[in-house]
Amino acid sequence: MAIDLKGLSAQELKRLATDIKKQQTALNKRKPIAGVRKKVIALAKAEGYTIAELFGGKSAKAAPAKKAAKKGAKKATKKVAPKYRNPANPKETWSGRGKQPLWLAAQVKKGKKVEEFLIKK
Repeated sequence: MAIDLKGLSAQELKRLATDIKKQQTALNKRKPIAGVRKKVIALAKAEGYTIAELFGGKSAKAAPAKKAAKKGAKKATKKVAPKYRNPANPKETWSGRGKQPLWLAAQVKKGKKVEEFLIKK
């Protein structure tokens, strides 16, 4: 973050200097990160967890779910009732989800409308 100090007035510079001192004081009051990290790890371990389980990352328990997601595993979806039927072959149906089936795409290409193939209930 670059601040163009040349474009600031004396009052703006003074406010900026005050804000800088406040931020430095707040940062100096914080405990060293290594000490805090040790405490968090110890607390997690005492409760039977690993840091990876709590915050993500590699761990024996968390790895299988992440591996499956990386490999492009599809999550289970409900089967959807068909909305369209091929009049030439009534066994061929389409739910309206995903890519249009070839039989329907061919009919649309011939000038027919998708609505003509709706299954009437």
